[in-house]
Amino acid sequence: MIEAQATARNIRTSAQKAGLVCTLIRGKNVNQALATLQFTKKTIARDLAKVLRSAVANAQHKEGFGGDVERLFVAACYANQGPSLKRVRPAPMGRAFRIVKRTAHLTVLVAERPLRIARVAEGGPAAPPSKKTAQAEKAGAAKAGAKASAATGARKKAGSAAGAKKTAGKKAKA
Repeated sequence: MIEAQATARNIRTSAQKAGLVCTLIRGKNVNQALATLQFTKKTIARDLAKVLRSAVANAQHKEGFGGDVERLFVAACYANQGPSLKRVRPAPMGRAFRIVKRTAHLTVLVAERPLRIARVAEGGPAAPPSKKTAQAEKAGAAKAGAKASAATGARKKAGSAAGAKKTAGKKAKA
């Protein structure tokens, strides 16, 4: 299973804002994630799409990659806090307020989904079921359905009897 990652450092946004967009694409196929980022209204989505494309390119250059981009998915996507730029803003009466301009490190990890291979019986290909066994299965399912509906009817009757006792008790008190 191939894994590849890409990181963009010192992106001018807070890690909290970037994390909101990261949760949108985590666990999705690469194509679905790119489509989601394309129509997301957050400006960080453009930077995150760029990092995702870079991670896909890194996966394609790895040795042992199957060549099918459709099998890649976003295994992990997170935003860590980067260094903060501290600035000063003039305030009334000679004071100064501090402004913190935050940055984030965006990381996207893509992995290849394993192929699902159908298990074959040891004796060779399995023979299709005969008509008699199919009819027996249908009859068994019908019997089970009849038992379930009978049990449901019994519960409904018991519930209506309990409801009748409650209403009778209320009428007697009045």
